[in-house]
Amino acid sequence: MKYAIKTDLFASKAPLEWAVVGNGTLYTAQIPIDAQGQVVSGGIEAQARQTLDNLRHTLEAAGSSLDAVTQVMIYVTDRSYLATVNAVYAQYFQAPYPNRAAIVVAGLAREEMLVELVVYACVAQVA
Repeated sequence: MKYAIKTDLFASKAPLEWAVVGNGTLYTAQIPIDAQGQVVSGGIEAQARQTLDNLRHTLEAAGSSLDAVTQVMIYVTDRSYLATVNAVYAQYFQAPYPNRAAIVVAGLAREEMLVELVVYACVAQVA
């Protein structure tokens, strides 16, 4: 059985949930949008920080934390962004770090997005 996590993130018009839990695993994809649904300006550092802030909010809404994250897939639109994403990422996670992959893509769903995270985390099941 799966269930959605209610967050205070901008309500997308797309047919999606910001996070879903199934069998004790939280599945989420996070993007660099603010409370109004706008992609934040300020380049890759600002976008990485907003994306990770959105992730932290989502995990807290699920009664969890960044410590529960087991895997992260980082998508960036330019290889040169990885060093900055790594620097910001290191401010959010502590050892033992989540397993991780980084993928360079030609583009993301919104043209102005430079980064997106797909994340899996362990959470308590809700009956």
